[in-house]
Amino acid sequence: MPASRNLSVIRIIAISLLTSPVFFLPTLSHARPIACFNTNSGDFCMELLDRQAPRTVSNFINYINSGAYTNGIFHRSVPEFVIQGGGYKLVSNSSGTSLNAVTTFAPVMNEYAVPNTRGTVAMAKVANDPNSATSQWFVNLSDNAANLDKQNGGFTVFAKILYNGMSVFDAIAALPVVNFSTNFGSDFSTTPTVSFISQQVTLAVISSVRLRDVTAVFENDRGSFAVDTGNNEFYDVTLRLIATQPSIVFQLESTRVIPVANKPANIATFSYQTNQLVIPSVQVDAATVVNNVLLTLSNPVSLQFTVTGSN
Repeated sequence: MPASRNLSVIRIIAISLLTSPVFFLPTLSHARPIACFNTNSGDFCMELLDRQAPRTVSNFINYINSGAYTNGIFHRSVPEFVIQGGGYKLVSNSSGTSLNAVTTFAPVMNEYAVPNTRGTVAMAKVANDPNSATSQWFVNLSDNAANLDKQNGGFTVFAKILYNGMSVFDAIAALPVVNFSTNFGSDFSTTPTVSFISQQVTLAVISSVRLRDVTAVFENDRGSFAVDTGNNEFYDVTLRLIATQPSIVFQLESTRVIPVANKPANIATFSYQTNQLVIPSVQVDAATVVNNVLLTLSNPVSLQFTVTGSN
């Protein structure tokens, strides 16, 4: 197939979606911000859903950048329900270590849109006040949509745990809980403890948080990203892994080609002259980002791309 025909295929797919009654045209697209956490119970990453909850994601990033979550603790554990943190942190000085409340910013407007299913991350808030979320957040251990989606305006999901990160939260949920409410207040009635020996308590603590801005996230054999096809045309696309031997091959999922109105800051590019797709950065697991992934359109009829290089 000549290079010029490749453009037609993508346009035909996009046009067919535009004429579908269920089609939704996004007004903007973003790179995929990833927040990776190191804890004494294991490490995990979450993908921030800035399209679905832009104000909430911006609020969360502000807390990360302020250092609010560094040395933060998970103060609430309810097995088969949630693990909650973001409200308190350990602060060390010459007098020792104290447990302090996080300094909060102004509350963020509620942006409920995504169901509270297992592995999603949502904002905690005050009862009977949908717009009261500040710094505290929780991870859903189970499918809590039937409960949390229908109360207090719905709890805003702003992220999802990536890769095997839920094993960390399952491990925290399995820790013994201690009622420290007499010492620290009602928030600490079900606090997970790593150890509690001779009045020496070790809590589940976040030691560091790292933000990354990647072009694509690869998980469950799929990679999703925005691509610049030239001529001021941009699309959100998804590639599905279909082979690993003798070459790594992906296939474009035609039902997930969505036109994007504005060019994202971090975007892949496809050249019709060379039939090459370049993805600047791909998060492939909690610890690894692969840069400058090069794929060649190896089968134009079935829209298959073969990986030909990276660094």
